[in-house]
Amino acid sequence: MSFFGNKRLIIVLVGLVLLITVMGFTSRERENLTWPEMFTKDVFSVVQGIFYRPAQAFSGFIQDVKSAYNVYEENRALKASVDQYAQVSSELSILQEENERLREQLQAKSQLHDFQLRFAEVVARNADQWNNVLTIDKGLQHGIKKDMAVITSRGLIGRIESVSNFSSTVELLTDIERSNHISARIYPLTAVGGKTAQAPQTGQTPQVGQTPQTGQSPQTGQTPPQAGQPQQSTQQPVDGVIEEYDPQQRLLIMRKIPVGAKIVPNQPVITSGLGGVVPRGLPIGYVAKVQPDVLGLTQTAYIQTSADFSQINEVFVVERSFVVTPDGQLVPSTQTNGSGQTTAPGTTGTPATSSGGGQ
Repeated sequence: MSFFGNKRLIIVLVGLVLLITVMGFTSRERENLTWPEMFTKDVFSVVQGIFYRPAQAFSGFIQDVKSAYNVYEENRALKASVDQYAQVSSELSILQEENERLREQLQAKSQLHDFQLRFAEVVARNADQWNNVLTIDKGLQHGIKKDMAVITSRGLIGRIESVSNFSSTVELLTDIERSNHISARIYPLTAVGGKTAQAPQTGQTPQVGQTPQTGQSPQTGQTPPQAGQPQQSTQQPVDGVIEEYDPQQRLLIMRKIPVGAKIVPNQPVITSGLGGVVPRGLPIGYVAKVQPDVLGLTQTAYIQTSADFSQINEVFVVERSFVVTPDGQLVPSTQTNGSGQTTAPGTTGTPATSSGGGQ
């Protein structure tokens, strides 16, 4: 047994000596390799080539898949950024539009120092009655009463038709009836140095609540139609009554104008206050055209409104400076009782009411 154990040890030692000898011999710099080295290298190069190409192809495929996934993730992130940008841009446009509207309302309110205004927002507008009525978020509890005038920053749009505790229905000028006509006054164009003043440009805030003096044109927010060449108009205001709306031409119809009055396009039309309901000095629009009536006794004027009835979001309800008592007398409006109704002087808590007919 010891012999065989020593034999194994001798074999191991001889092998190590040979290995060290070969390593020492092959580690030196030589011009040529030995044939065993060349054979071994050739065999290993062939075996490596067989396995290297598929492994390289598989590694490239994995890398391509990883790159495609990275591109997909980047594309999804970019799409999310684009969607977010579009949403932010849309919100910014809405805020800019709202800011512009509120600026106009604020400027108009600062000019309406002669009136008691109540700001309200439009909360409902029926598509079936788009041109007829709308609903605002103010009612009896906020001092709103029937037949009060309703305006925007550009001019008159209608009146309060009905009132509940916390909301009101507004009848628009486009749904005006003969029983609820509006007394109006046509003012002359401005004459400066022999030239007729041009109508205000689009985008200007109207001077709501100011009645033009003779020969002075009010500022409005809409360029009147058919500007044309300046024409000579009468130098005195002319009264009339707005009785209905022409949906085909989208113009208000003002009748009972004296036949002798010379009316030309672009003359401003303002509420006269003669009806006892709508206050004096609220812009309505501009004269678009004039023609005699059927009998030839009066004239009929077609009025282009200053306000844009397609875009109404915020309004002002104009409180009257006087009210009509139940016995038909006009008295100043001095105070409002707990229910939001105006109590006329000389009455014992009896709310004043508005009259029908002319406004």
